Amino acid sequence: MDILDRFDLKGRIAVITGGGGLLGIKHAEAVAEAGGIAVLWDIKLDIVLEKAEEIRNTYSVDCQGMGVDITDPDTVQAGLDEVLSRFNRVDILINNAANDPKVGPDESLGRNRLENFPLQDWHNDLEVGLTGAFLCSRVIGTHMAESQGGVILNMASDLGVIAPDQRIYRKEGLEDNEQPVKPVTYSVVKHGIIGLTKYLATYWADKNIRVNSISPGGIYMDQPDKFVDRLTNLIPMGRMANQDEYKAAVLFLVSDASAYMTGANLVVDGGRTCW
Repeated sequence: MDILDRFDLKGRIAVITGGGGLLGIKHAEAVAEAGGIAVLWDIKLDIVLEKAEEIRNTYSVDCQGMGVDITDPDTVQAGLDEVLSRFNRVDILINNAANDPKVGPDESLGRNRLENFPLQDWHNDLEVGLTGAFLCSRVIGTHMAESQGGVILNMASDLGVIAPDQRIYRKEGLEDNEQPVKPVTYSVVKHGIIGLTKYLATYWADKNIRVNSISPGGIYMDQPDKFVDRLTNLIPMGRMANQDEYKAAVLFLVSDASAYMTGANLVVDGGRTCW
C-alpha cells in the first residue's frame, strides 16, 4: 500500500462529539478532506445541521448532524442506532465534547478559585468532559468490538500533561483571592481522558480497536495581547496554534497511518511541555 493511501478514509464513518464547536468542526473537515463521512453529535442540533451542510457543500462528501446529549446513556444509544440505520457501521469515534470554562472578564471575582469552586460546576464539567467520553466509548466501542473493530480518539490537552500556569491569567489590581484561574475541573477532565485512553486501549486490544489521545495546546483566537505574550513565552516555538494545525494529527490518529499505535497520547503543543 502506498504510504499516502494509509490516510484515506473513503467509506469510513466517524462520529464526532461536540461537533458544533471549533475543534469538532475542524475534526470533521479533516475526515471529509480524506473522503470519510463525519457525523456531528452535539446538544445544539441547529448548529450541527448548519455545519454539516457547509461541509457537504465544501468537500462534496456526506456529512450529518445529530442532536445527542452525551451525558444521557439512552440518548447516546439512540444516537448510535440512528447512525447504524443510516450507514450500517461506525469506524471512528472522536470524543471531543467538553465544557471549556473561559478565564476572562466575565468571570465573577474568584469564582473559579479552588476554595470557591461551585460543586455543581464540578459535576457539570466532569459529566460532559469525562462521563460523556466514557458513555460514548462504552456504547460505540462495544458495537465496534462486536463487529469490525475501529478507532477511538480522545481529545485531551497540554493541561492533561502539565498543570496550568495560573500566572498567565493574572490581572492587575486584584487581590490574590480574586485572581482568575483555570478551574480544577479542566485539568482533572483532561488528565482523566488520558487515563481513559490507556484503559480502553488495553481493554479492547484484542478486538481490533485502537484508542489514542491527542493533547493540543492553545489555539490563537484573538485573545488579549498580554495573555498571548505570557503564554507564548512558555512555548519554545514562540506562538499559539493556528485553527487548522491539528487536522493532520487527527487524520493520522484516526487513519491506517497510525495502525501500530494504541494507548498513546500525542502531544502537539509547540513544545510547551518540554520546558
